[in-house]
Amino acid sequence: MTFRQFAFNNVFRNMRLYVAYFLSSLFTVMVFFTFLNFAFHPELSGEDMNSNVLQGMTVAGGIIYVFSFFFILYSMSSFLQSRKKEFGILMIQGMSNTQIRWMVFLENMVIGFFATVMGIALGLVFSKAILLIAENVFVLEGLNFYFPMKALIITFISFMILFLFISIFVTIVLRTNKLVTLIKGDKIGKSEPKTSIWLTILAIVLLASGYTIALRVKGPAVVFALFPVAVLVIIGTYFLFTQVNVFIIRKLKSNENLFWKKTNMLLFSDLSYRMKDNARAFFMVAIISTVAFTAIGTLVGLNSFLTSGIKSAHPISFVYSVQEEDEITDIEQTFDQYNLTYDKAEVKLTYYEQDNRPILIITPDTYNAFAQLTGNKEIELKDNQMTVVEQSDANMMAAPTNLEDSSITLQDGTNVNVDKNLIGVAQPNVVPEVFHYYIVSEQIYEQLPEPDGTDEVIGWQIVKGDKETIIEVGRKVSNEHPGMMAIDTAVYDINKMWSPIMFVGLFIGIVFFVSAGSFLYFRLYTDLDDDKEKFTAISKIGLTTKEMSQVISRQITLLFFAPIIVAIIHGAVALTALSHMFGYNLFTESTIVLGSFFVIQVIYFFIVRYFYTKQVKLAVK
Repeated sequence: MTFRQFAFNNVFRNMRLYVAYFLSSLFTVMVFFTFLNFAFHPELSGEDMNSNVLQGMTVAGGIIYVFSFFFILYSMSSFLQSRKKEFGILMIQGMSNTQIRWMVFLENMVIGFFATVMGIALGLVFSKAILLIAENVFVLEGLNFYFPMKALIITFISFMILFLFISIFVTIVLRTNKLVTLIKGDKIGKSEPKTSIWLTILAIVLLASGYTIALRVKGPAVVFALFPVAVLVIIGTYFLFTQVNVFIIRKLKSNENLFWKKTNMLLFSDLSYRMKDNARAFFMVAIISTVAFTAIGTLVGLNSFLTSGIKSAHPISFVYSVQEEDEITDIEQTFDQYNLTYDKAEVKLTYYEQDNRPILIITPDTYNAFAQLTGNKEIELKDNQMTVVEQSDANMMAAPTNLEDSSITLQDGTNVNVDKNLIGVAQPNVVPEVFHYYIVSEQIYEQLPEPDGTDEVIGWQIVKGDKETIIEVGRKVSNEHPGMMAIDTAVYDINKMWSPIMFVGLFIGIVFFVSAGSFLYFRLYTDLDDDKEKFTAISKIGLTTKEMSQVISRQITLLFFAPIIVAIIHGAVALTALSHMFGYNLFTESTIVLGSFFVIQVIYFFIVRYFYTKQVKLAVK
């Protein structure tokens, strides 16, 4: 058997050892190929596509590739960590350092080749399903299946180069290891780390300062606070896992009642010496997950802000600023042609010169006409009563001001003040007006000066008709009548424009999150052989299978959820700061995003715990 055959067969003889690294590499290739398959799709890379979106997709592809490099490198490092003892035995049997490096190089290239080929193959198999999901969920039309030759070639060449560089890098790293280091393997470097009370306090202060700044700043100041907050939180998170965790474990161990209870002694003792190795992994997973949560939460929040916000600011299906009377008949005939049933309101909006600019002033009858269409409560005003309506934060053109003390000037020069008791009686976003306006009684309205301008407006609220038809009709009448505002069509167009960006952002976020989970997976399985030996020895002195399962479950729970919970808290603070910047409540969107990732992590935890516990139990038996 030649040396090349030995390296090749070595991969297939020990599948359990190699399968985790192989699957992670395969998944990375599949993700990158699927993204390129999407990016190079004829419907999304043509001349009609926004150049900024195409540029963004190119940058996103670069980000995924660079991140893939570091992810595979980390996976390879964890993989080699579990094989150090094997390398030491091979050296004792006469294999030289050069031969070991050459063997690792060949093995890695074999794994990389098959992972690349199978990743592309799986990407082709699932590409149609992914394109269907993108087409239906992200409002992307015409994403028919095509054979992505360009994506295939780029993926194959890119990842073969990537595996080549990683293979060269790891062989250089292996050269520095001595025989005694290889033989001892993972038993080196697991002594309980020292902790500093000052660094523990510093971690708490840094995190508290970062959270306080992020939660207190509002508006554009959020952008300027982004960098200092990120620095504070990143440094604080590092010390949280390297110092605070150790400090807490020591305090728990000092509590004799807790330490000596059942299997807690085994749990805490084992946890102490592992913390040094796990701290950096925890830190990396927490930061990567935070980036994923924040990126996806930001995109979902922006999408909600752009669509739900516009829909809230313009609740009437069709609003038309009348240009010609005969156009109204034409519009309504189009509604009838498509079997759309509607309610209608027709009013005149009159603007008056107030504070050196035209401001809308209307009577309750005008307001109530639109209130009936939108399902809002109608209002009544007595003589000499006046209220002001300030548009909500959902209206992006509204400029928040303090209007409680405002007034209007009548024709005789008399000023009429807003009745503060009537503030909030009229709801925002009922009348189709982007700025604040006044509602006055009929008596006051008759005393106003000559109007500065009048706009005849008609609103049609669709009460019966499917969404697709409403969007189609909206596009038709908007093209034929420039004064028409078709809100459902406008929201659909925004979704269509925003969808490629959403897809790219979600893709990158999911890659980051899955990679973070894989980091935990590799960190856990690096210690599998040690756990087998440890629990086999302890079971001989009375540790039951049930108790062993409980200890393993607690250890895995800490490993999986400590960094994720920290990341969720970081993400929640970041998304709260984002809502302060936009003035739009992102609580629902943040809960959905963070909750979804937490549920995924719980599922991942149960799967990994089952197989890990099964492996240890088989060794104990």
